[in-house]
Amino acid sequence: MRVLHIGKFFPPHVGGIERYSADLCTALAARGVATAMLAHAPPGTHRTRHYRADAVDVTLAACHGQLIYAPISPSFSWLIPRLIAEFKPDILHIHTPNTSAFLALLLPSARHLPWVLQWHSDVPLDTAKPMLRAVARFYRPWENALLRRARAIVASSAQYRDSSRTLAPWLAKTEVIPLGLPEPTVSAVRGKSIQWPGPGLRLLAVGRLSYYKGFDILLRALAELAQVSLVLIGSGECEKQLKALAQRLEITDRVHFAGHTDDATLAATYANAEAFCLPSIERTEAFGMVLVEAMRAGSPTIASAIPGSGVGYLITNEVSGLLVPPADAKALAQALHRLATEPALRAKLGIAGRARWQSEFTMERCADRTLALYQSVLDPDPHRST
Repeated sequence: MRVLHIGKFFPPHVGGIERYSADLCTALAARGVATAMLAHAPPGTHRTRHYRADAVDVTLAACHGQLIYAPISPSFSWLIPRLIAEFKPDILHIHTPNTSAFLALLLPSARHLPWVLQWHSDVPLDTAKPMLRAVARFYRPWENALLRRARAIVASSAQYRDSSRTLAPWLAKTEVIPLGLPEPTVSAVRGKSIQWPGPGLRLLAVGRLSYYKGFDILLRALAELAQVSLVLIGSGECEKQLKALAQRLEITDRVHFAGHTDDATLAATYANAEAFCLPSIERTEAFGMVLVEAMRAGSPTIASAIPGSGVGYLITNEVSGLLVPPADAKALAQALHRLATEPALRAKLGIAGRARWQSEFTMERCADRTLALYQSVLDPDPHRST
């Protein structure tokens, strides 16, 4: 079996979808699937790169920038048919959202193949960003054409699938395969953890510093607590506003904005944290891979109970973590206070979270389910003789 993945970005570009797609490709290659990936190089990279990593053939198309999150990459239009001709895939596995994936609709060589569409998240019409709302109306017909053409669609949780208005017409061909993570490739023992800026509960948060991540809510919650210090890993368009907010709240001595880190440092910091928080405020947080990373590390987690998001599937409140209402700084502060003052609760939630990762969210389980889906796509009649 030969599978060509089409993604938006790929490591070294930082992001949960990027890391997941790389891990999935590696795991599928280890199962004997000939695997290739076509994605965009980081914005500002003006040359296309081809290389092989972990038995995966990777092509990163030159990307001259982004226009409202859409990569600007003219070379993508000819790289798709070229790779189809050279790699000869049996399946196209398309990761969305990704405007460049719309090109597959226009290419006979791509349309000839069966498609598996990995639905990482909706592009919501009710987003708080007016520009995204306007663009989404032009995006939607192309998105619907992808969904119509796909042989199978993959959603990361039943909760997200069932709350998606976009997926509603296509539920019959939508399969739920929760995202997975392998054991860390770099031992946390060898990595050097980022140090917390102050005493008290060592709280970690990881993610793009974007409006929907709710890190401003987390900072406001911290302002109500003296016994918690925070390491915040990531960068993004809200970085300046968040740093200014921390100054206004007079908590800069308890907050460290760490920016991006390498894998070894990230793994070590997860291992050294006493708690983890994902305070996202919108369903744009479709799944929450950082929660899986924290659960894998045995760290007790707090997250927002976002209606229609996969977060509520990952975390069972009071069992494998704590859930609080979105955008509620007081409720978040109360949950943080519990973790800061109840070490037995931290231990219970950390153990249960790691057990949940082992039972549901390993990359091995995810890759096995994905391979079974490929086989059903190529042979939809289970009774057909081989």
